[in-house]
Amino acid sequence: MQHVKLSRRGFLKKTSSCAAGAFAMPYVITSTALGTASTPPASERVTVGHIGVGNQGSGLLRGFLGVEGAQSIAVCDAFKSRRIARAKQIDKRYADATGKADYKACVMIEDYRELLAREDIDAVVIATPDHWHVPIAMEASRQGKDMYVEKPLSVSMEHNKKLRTSIHRYGNIFQYGTQQRCFNTHCALACELVQNGYLGALKEIHVTAPAGNGGGSTTEIPVPDDLNYNLWLGPAPMSPYTKDRCTNAGSWFVYDNSIGFLGGWGAHPLDVMHWGYPEIPVEYEGTGKIPTEGLFNTVTHWDIKGRFANGMPFTFKDGSDKTTFVGEEGWVAASRGGIEASSNALLSVKMKPGETRLLQAKNHYKNFIDATKTRQAPASPIDTAVQSDFVSHLSNVAIRTGRKITWDPETETIVGDPMAHRIANRSLRSPWTL
Repeated sequence: MQHVKLSRRGFLKKTSSCAAGAFAMPYVITSTALGTASTPPASERVTVGHIGVGNQGSGLLRGFLGVEGAQSIAVCDAFKSRRIARAKQIDKRYADATGKADYKACVMIEDYRELLAREDIDAVVIATPDHWHVPIAMEASRQGKDMYVEKPLSVSMEHNKKLRTSIHRYGNIFQYGTQQRCFNTHCALACELVQNGYLGALKEIHVTAPAGNGGGSTTEIPVPDDLNYNLWLGPAPMSPYTKDRCTNAGSWFVYDNSIGFLGGWGAHPLDVMHWGYPEIPVEYEGTGKIPTEGLFNTVTHWDIKGRFANGMPFTFKDGSDKTTFVGEEGWVAASRGGIEASSNALLSVKMKPGETRLLQAKNHYKNFIDATKTRQAPASPIDTAVQSDFVSHLSNVAIRTGRKITWDPETETIVGDPMAHRIANRSLRSPWTL
């Protein structure tokens, strides 16, 4: 008899087909599918593949290894050394848990398409450089995978919309990596105070995020043997390899790969803004500094002012990580570091029955795994990810054009400015497509 390794999706598909077919062939359920003392059965276990296991991806991997009911079984990265190191980490974790010193089950894969084609993977964690987020997530969606996608969402507003359409079409569970919605419970409190009227009528919103960096070497050097550089670039323009290009800073501050900390860090406080006030501004204007020397060429410092459709003003500047809501009866400011308010009474509010509650869970990773099982929306779904990411892009466009940008929230387009529309969107290097 053939014993088959099952994912949760595969287990449910097989058991449902057996129940439906009175004359179906006998199917053998393996002991590992039924679970052990240290491993949940396949029907309760979400198998996870990790795409991008550099600095942030490694941190996410550690988080998911601690979630009961999740099992990491594959790693994918353009750097061979990262694949090897993270596979060893995964195998050691499960060797320790099972008491099997020779446990070796994690698969190492260079090309994400091979990982996404595997039927034994239920969900993926995408923590690549920003320019890869949507192309990989689109393929994951088509392959029926649920996904946890790091912020910011992408380098193109149109790509964001296409991913949202695909997620809704295929019914994937999508969790955005804006972890303040679970890990920083005080952010939920700030937004609940806003939505339940404890600040009175909202008057203005102010958002700040850390500034970016200039610099970076432009001197071309040989690509290390450890790296598939063409795959790392993927849909981004072909560029000379330098010592800084494939580093964290290169991923964050090279415009081919990102829009800088406007999105890379701004995604966090802007998401809190949208959580508390589920609209986005319709006008943007301001200034920013863009380096003219060195490899890094995203906006480093910025000062954006604008307004919402109802006329309420907002600002978005570089500074500390913070979202401040100002109402007629008080203010509250939340960041990953804590919460402040105009009075201690606001911070001591106990929500009443029937009032809006926003906090789903205190662990962002577990919230995602639970959502894949229940098929309920997680804390940071695709719709809010797209909206908050739009604010980063529209701010970037206002700085680069030097003009006021007007956004139509109904048609989700920039009004009357074709050049601004082009700046807000990117083409993909052949042969990559969405």
